[in-house]
Amino acid sequence: MTDRMTAQQTADYLGVCLDTVYRMARKKEIPHYRIRRNVFFSKQSIDNWIKEQEQDNYKNEPQVSSF
Repeated sequence: MTDRMTAQQTADYLGVCLDTVYRMARKKEIPHYRIRRNVFFSKQSIDNWIKEQEQDNYKNEPQVSSF
């Protein structure tokens, strides 16, 4: 079993449209690699990226004091 996903498989995995995946890759907002003109995504890298996004969002939430 391969860890490699196409852009369409990545879009399905993330629940977003294909254009969003290509746009994010073009802006280097999501981990990817190219083989010639083809764009691929590592499932492990995507999973790690999701965890980082979750942690960053948690860190940036305003802290509510519980007095």
